Amino acid sequence: MDHKNTNAPDTTVTYDKSKVEAPTGNIYEAISIIAKRADQINGDLKKELVEKLDEFATYSDSLDEVFENKEQIEVSKFYEKLPKGHALAVEEWLNDKVYFRNSEKKD
Repeated sequence: MDHKNTNAPDTTVTYDKSKVEAPTGNIYEAISIIAKRADQINGDLKKELVEKLDEFATYSDSLDEVFENKEQIEVSKFYEKLPKGHALAVEEWLNDKVYFRNSEKKD
């Protein structure tokens, strides 16, 4: 999923508990699944950010270049403005875009 093109809020939002727990019937199980998905999203975003920052990295010892690398600053600012991983995970959960299964239940 493209995390940059999403309708996830970038501020705190209150969600309807019944909508969050509806797919599992248990709010704690739903939150656990959302938290695991948020960890996955955060890992993906971190990997992507590190790759982009490495494109502009300079490996010299000049302090001027370290503090004035504008490309790295712009990339970092862009990623800071994105919705946080937990907001993206909740948005995916509410739109039925998260696959989950309970290994204890028999089909």
